[in-house]
Amino acid sequence: MSFPENKLTVRSSADLATAVPYLIGFHPGDGSIVVIACRDRRIVFAARGDLPAPGTPAHHLRELTAHLVPVVQRQQPITDLIIVGYGTKGHIDPALRVIGDAFTATGLAVRELLRVYETRIFSLTCDDPACCPAQGTPVDPTTSLVAVQATVAGLVARPDRAAVASRFTTVDNTGDSIRHATTEATARMAAVKTAGSTAVYEAGVHAVRGALRQHDDGTRLTDDEVAWLTVLLTHRPVRDLAVDLTQPHDQHVTFWAEITRRADQALVPAPATVLAFTAWRCGDGVLAVMAAERALQVDPDYQLADLLLQALHAGRPPSAIEQATSSTHPNPSIPNPNTPSEQE
Repeated sequence: MSFPENKLTVRSSADLATAVPYLIGFHPGDGSIVVIACRDRRIVFAARGDLPAPGTPAHHLRELTAHLVPVVQRQQPITDLIIVGYGTKGHIDPALRVIGDAFTATGLAVRELLRVYETRIFSLTCDDPACCPAQGTPVDPTTSLVAVQATVAGLVARPDRAAVASRFTTVDNTGDSIRHATTEATARMAAVKTAGSTAVYEAGVHAVRGALRQHDDGTRLTDDEVAWLTVLLTHRPVRDLAVDLTQPHDQHVTFWAEITRRADQALVPAPATVLAFTAWRCGDGVLAVMAAERALQVDPDYQLADLLLQALHAGRPPSAIEQATSSTHPNPSIPNPNTPSEQE
């Protein structure tokens, strides 16, 4: 079984347990459920959710299942599924069977139900003690070829969701400097606005292109440059241009994570949304969801972040949003003087 682009090859359940954190971007904690969709023995999609706590009413698990099933179904064509749960037998095994039955009822083939607990993986679908002993199969990522292949391929498995969030959460020790720079950038923006929205857009083109080029050259933006860029991103055509110019590779994910992390709190939504879109296009759904949630945490009415989050939760591909935004902004390189300059 292979990952997309043949980055990794999975030959056993132990390999799969090692690979899952690289699939979703972090090590899932106890109570996690991961549904892996395959197409002709290639992994094409993975979705993670949190199981209801032990003792929770049964309808909570049904609600989780009702969400997961259509998300996975949208990834067609799919040949089969592997479902992995994390935690103790009493909590995980019954939930795995319920979720597996729900997928089977839709006509999707569930190849394996697996449970990972501490350093062992257990199969609920294989009763052959030769390959699936009752005491579980040891999993040691430190000696796994999959972990080595993942590292060589540039894949990262962070310790947990908090470690993912740390990539773009605010740096407290630079707050005063960024606030001062943002105050000056806001005054500069007010002066540019007097010349009209086209002048704002042209300043945005220069700032976005220059910032991406500077980052690609290995030069870190100053606080003044970050502040000016984030103030300009409040002008919607500039933000849309930033989405258009940003390339779907890890270097630009890192760039927008840094801009989001260093931005003044009030200006976080725009760069966080660009980060979400960029991460999504790179296949990092966890980072995309968390970045979109960060944008909405600061501004619950930020429309593009809300749209992205809805599409991510529905399991839709980035092309769905690209088509929607292209119909709204047929040519993002041409400013529309009637477009509002305030944040959405």
